[in-house]
Order: sequence, then structure tokens, then C-alpha cells
Amino acid sequence: MSQTITVEGMSCEHCEQTVEDALEGVSGVESVDVDREAERATVDGDADPQELVRAVDEAGYDASA
Repeated sequence: MSQTITVEGMSCEHCEQTVEDALEGVSGVESVDVDREAERATVDGDADPQELVRAVDEAGYDASA
């Protein structure tokens, strides 16, 4: 299953990598694609959407499912 969350506050490649790393740490995530220009992250797997949002928030960015 694929899920897309909105991520605000990313301004560079390092930001993208930080968000990707945070999302990859969530249980159930199989792969992640982060696009800072579109302000979104697409996650494949069966992770809980609220856990994805929490992980991004804890990494310092604003996320919503």
C-alpha cells in the first residue's frame, strides 16, 4: 500500500534525506520517496499514517496525512 503525506519546511537535499531517514525508521515502511519541491513524501508499506506524521514532526518538519 502506498501513502502520501504532506511535509512542509524542507529547503535542501539534506532536508529530504533527514525526512527519508525518519520515515524509514517507522515500522512497516518498505520504501520512501521524498520530494521537497512538491512538499510530500510517498511511503510504500503498511505503516500507521499517524506514526509517519509523528516521525517527520520529531525530525523537525511539519507533516500531515
